[in-house]
Amino acid sequence: GRDGQTDTGVAGGGPSTHVGVPQGGTVIGSARCQDFRTREGRLKAARNLVKRGITNLCVIGGDGSLTGADTFRAEWSSLLAELVKVGGITAEEAKKSSYLNIVGMVGSIDNDFCGTDMTIGTDSALHRIMEIVDAITTTAQSHQRTFVLEVMGRHCGYLALITALACGADWVFIPESPPEDDWEDHLCRRLTE
Repeated sequence: GRDGQTDTGVAGGGPSTHVGVPQGGTVIGSARCQDFRTREGRLKAARNLVKRGITNLCVIGGDGSLTGADTFRAEWSSLLAELVKVGGITAEEAKKSSYLNIVGMVGSIDNDFCGTDMTIGTDSALHRIMEIVDAITTTAQSHQRTFVLEVMGRHCGYLALITALACGADWVFIPESPPEDDWEDHLCRRLTE
């Protein structure tokens, strides 16, 4: 994560990150980094990368991560110049690190990126949600109860919509199509039928 870039120059959760490969979700300890949103934070990250001789980054993430990577790329030359000016790195180190190569891969459970069938993380998120639906269906049926399941997706209803289709849900609420004002009354009427 970017916290690693700004604190130590090492991204990710450290030497044991390989144990999370077969698991879904963010298991390596990466997280949004408030420091990286500021120029001072990006300056620290640039210094850490230069000091370790790192000039290639692979950024896997959503809008925030990829926007941050693009900002970092755009500022790279000025970050190096500022670091040389304040003595954070030498002119020789700046020359060796004059190019920053970044590969961006969309890792977003929202599946909201144009030009790809499915983003990294979407399939495993859908799989986990369907496991939960399968687990609560028996209880819901045996106790004749209604269950409400909230899934992730912030401003994108892809996971909710696909899950609803896959499990035959009676109702689905998605941000792209907000419910009408009297939805609660309508839902209660339908449940009593």
